[in-house]
Amino acid sequence: MTRTDRRPDVLIETPMHVLRRFGIEMIDANVENETAAMSMSLAGMRNPFNDTPTVGPLGVLVDAVSGFVNHFRHDTGEWTVSTELTLELSPDGSDRASADDAAPVVALGRLLGPRGSTSLSFCTLTCDDVVIGGGTVRSFFVTPDQVVRDEPDETLHRTESTPLSELLAVETGVASADICVLRQRPDPFLDNAVGVVNGGVASAGLELAASAVMNNGGRTMRTASVRVNFLRPFLAGDHSRYEASPLRIGRAMAVADAQALAEDGRPALAARVTAYR
Repeated sequence: MTRTDRRPDVLIETPMHVLRRFGIEMIDANVENETAAMSMSLAGMRNPFNDTPTVGPLGVLVDAVSGFVNHFRHDTGEWTVSTELTLELSPDGSDRASADDAAPVVALGRLLGPRGSTSLSFCTLTCDDVVIGGGTVRSFFVTPDQVVRDEPDETLHRTESTPLSELLAVETGVASADICVLRQRPDPFLDNAVGVVNGGVASAGLELAASAVMNNGGRTMRTASVRVNFLRPFLAGDHSRYEASPLRIGRAMAVADAQALAEDGRPALAARVTAYR
């Protein structure tokens, strides 16, 4: 196959409307060096279950920047979709990134190793010039029947006070010590170019549900790591949702598993989230 157009505006994989919805800014895109940098502020973003500061939306940023550099490698007729995503934060990373007066988090992504059937990229995350963590995205190359690059009509008027639940188009459901359910409403502004819920958006929903179940009862567990596997396309509908249950809740550490369930009830994404006091 012949190489596709190498201009950054052609290579962008996460739709620009998704970036705008979450206030993600493109800082740099270097096609020759295969690196990219983006920034996003988490200030004021809160978990809809307990109204506490959250790092869940970092999933959107990691997926955007690392998916972008993976996408540099696609050939004509190919597209990329996320198949794995990880997020790792330093012991103070969660507090630094999610404070109400926090500076935007800057993600710098670069490729790791050669292209195969997948591409792997890594990004470092900094906040106010302090490294607070990193993330990885593995992307799979597909040949979709159609890639929709058209801009959908905006479904939300975003202001500085727009809550995260509206940005993600989610609603809280059951919230107990055993399970937390977060409903994912359909919103074309959150879909990617192949017509399914953006992988970063879904990763954020998984973290929110997992964090809520680990912090049920007034505990204060801060997310340290998120590991997501993309199993099949996640289509939002009347019954699409994120469900999280605790695997272990200790005095100083907690682990929870979460799934994104599609309309047919089958898991589309699976995640394990670890948090520390």
